[in-house]
Amino acid sequence: MAPAPEAVGLPHHALTLPPDTSDDSCFTPLQWTVWYALLDAVIPSIVPGDPSSSTPAQNEYRVPKAEFDSYYDTLCRKVKQPPSRSDFEKLLRERPSDNKRFKQNMVRTLGGLPRAATGQLASVLNLLATRWLCYPLTGYFQPLHELPIAARESILQSWHCARISAFRAFAKSCSMLAQRTWVMTSPLFTDLVGWSDVPADYKSAPSPPQYTFRQFSASSEPETIETDVVIVGSGCGGGVCARNLAEAGFKVLVVEKGYHYAPHMLPMSPEVGEWNLFEEHGLLSTADGGMTILAGATWGGGGTVNWGVSLKTPDYVRDDWAKKRGLPLFTSPEFQQSLDRVCDFMGVSDASVRQNHRSQCLLDGCEKLGYKAKVTPHNSGNEDHFCGHCHLGCGSSGKKGPAVSWLPAAAKAGAQFIEGLTVDKVTFDDFASGKKATGIVGKWVSRDREGGLNGPLSQRTTRDVVIKAKRVIVSAGTLWSPVILRKSGLSNPQIGRNLYMHPVNGISGFWKEETDPWEGCAISSVCTEFENLDGEGHGTKLEPLCMIPFIALANCAWRSGLDYKLSALRFRHMGTFFSMPRDRDTGVVTVSASTGKPHVDYSPSAFDRAHGLEGLVALARILYATGAYEIRASLAPVEPFVRSPPESGIDDSARFEAWLATMRREGNPLTSPWGCAHQMGSCRMAKSAEEGVVDSQGKVWGFEGLYVADASVFPSASGVNPMVTNMAISDHISRGIARDLKALGV
Repeated sequence: MAPAPEAVGLPHHALTLPPDTSDDSCFTPLQWTVWYALLDAVIPSIVPGDPSSSTPAQNEYRVPKAEFDSYYDTLCRKVKQPPSRSDFEKLLRERPSDNKRFKQNMVRTLGGLPRAATGQLASVLNLLATRWLCYPLTGYFQPLHELPIAARESILQSWHCARISAFRAFAKSCSMLAQRTWVMTSPLFTDLVGWSDVPADYKSAPSPPQYTFRQFSASSEPETIETDVVIVGSGCGGGVCARNLAEAGFKVLVVEKGYHYAPHMLPMSPEVGEWNLFEEHGLLSTADGGMTILAGATWGGGGTVNWGVSLKTPDYVRDDWAKKRGLPLFTSPEFQQSLDRVCDFMGVSDASVRQNHRSQCLLDGCEKLGYKAKVTPHNSGNEDHFCGHCHLGCGSSGKKGPAVSWLPAAAKAGAQFIEGLTVDKVTFDDFASGKKATGIVGKWVSRDREGGLNGPLSQRTTRDVVIKAKRVIVSAGTLWSPVILRKSGLSNPQIGRNLYMHPVNGISGFWKEETDPWEGCAISSVCTEFENLDGEGHGTKLEPLCMIPFIALANCAWRSGLDYKLSALRFRHMGTFFSMPRDRDTGVVTVSASTGKPHVDYSPSAFDRAHGLEGLVALARILYATGAYEIRASLAPVEPFVRSPPESGIDDSARFEAWLATMRREGNPLTSPWGCAHQMGSCRMAKSAEEGVVDSQGKVWGFEGLYVADASVFPSASGVNPMVTNMAISDHISRGIARDLKALGV
């Protein structure tokens, strides 16, 4: 039996190193060769040389020396702390396929994807490796990996602008994977731009002593446990339910498929954090590959990796849910009390929030332009928490997410916990009025012999677990809760439907002054001017983006390898923002036939993309008003806007308006770099089973003893960062469950 993490004195790395990366069997050697030939074209090796040489450069992108020198001189004028000439040349010479760490990360990344996805990619690589079959894709009767680097880059550029969406999607995927992996694994990049894996003046909080995770010995027989309430999921919904029900005196057991990491192990490095903290290691995407989905998959769920923004449900959303959706709960004093209660418990306030460069720019730009904006409150215990690393876990515990607030309170009240338990299904007893939930079954996987997660399964104990309970609360999140219900045999067609995602894309600015983009809260201000563009509560909010490099730089619109590297070197002067529509139109979560995991079918509609574009235009105006000398929208066909030098005395306003008009003409296509960190509505609350999955008490229609309490029950998109709304609904649901159990004499 492997020890629980608190039972052994483990060094930081023991629980966080990624698994062994030696298995590259998802591709053949030839397929890997073609794949790296593509990635080398996204992030090429750039050297001074004669591009017109009679011998084309196979693996180096040659730039005339005078031009190469001008790039360095320009960079030195634009950044306060330029790299040395030697380091500049070294960075531009870097090639992904020469970097062992890059290749290990790529093997690990692709090896972690479903076989169906890598199988499709392998089929494309086979075509590109074949002399005759690659011609329709590239225009060359020559395998892609045998082409000079400049030709490969031109092919990628043509795919990005192709009329056929499949070409654009493939090019975007190649670019995103190459960009994010290079930023995380480059031998020089993070040192040159000043990034550190921990915040300034970092000091980790003491590990909470109150966690004891149940352990099991190996056996072919299932372990059986009895409890009053079993909660599936330790995130924002499950954490609130656990605390409320444990403090009400009931036996509570929280199960989580992820694992706990103590504060001294946080924040993780980007490369390690993506593997350990997120669904599908941070690479979960929609079925068409058009949107990257960030969702927590660790102890504390999304509350461990979110950015701390604690906005209450807007009144116009509450009115919509109460009046149009037939759920008067949301305009009731009871729901207001739940909102206030969860905020009070976490110490939500805006009084101690400090602004970093980009959040202050958002406020200043909105003031100059007459846009409504405000400071965003945070769940930081009414104290200052100037940390931009919380996306990778909060080592200081200053962010009062479930793992350092709700769940420790539940433990103090007697709740018990199991990590590493993936729930297969809910169990039921038949009875006269239908079915009654009696518990759950799942499979537990221990840590390895050292208490970490890197050892092979042969060194880790697995055990089937049966949990019998009087009440089952599914709080597995918007992606997993409908999957668990479907795998449990529930047939309501509403399960998995009505999926909202707050689809975002972004825009970046560069300023003459250093922005230190990784310092301070990821989001500490918001523009609300455009939140109701249709008169029905649908519009967009404007917020700053988390500036961890692999987040901010992975989704930049790729134009060329040279452009990308030169832009990335100005990271210390950069700020990125996003437009976040409250989506009207929805998607679906189903169970993947091949993996049993969530399959997400969602594409931002034209209606919602138009609102997103309005936000990007407004953000461009804000960046212009606050002095950004260069503005880059995440729309590949739109070239960056570059201001005339101040000494020129040129008024750029007319040219800027023409640039905005170009943005509008190009629109906001599906192949923009879309992202999502908010998933809602797949088990929505409704006034009847014909319209939703649960009633206003969170009880699943047609079943007794079965509840859902997480963001999946939202009647529609919240229009704000969903944590507080999720917690308030879960507070309401769990208090109702407590009343019912007490009435039964439990």
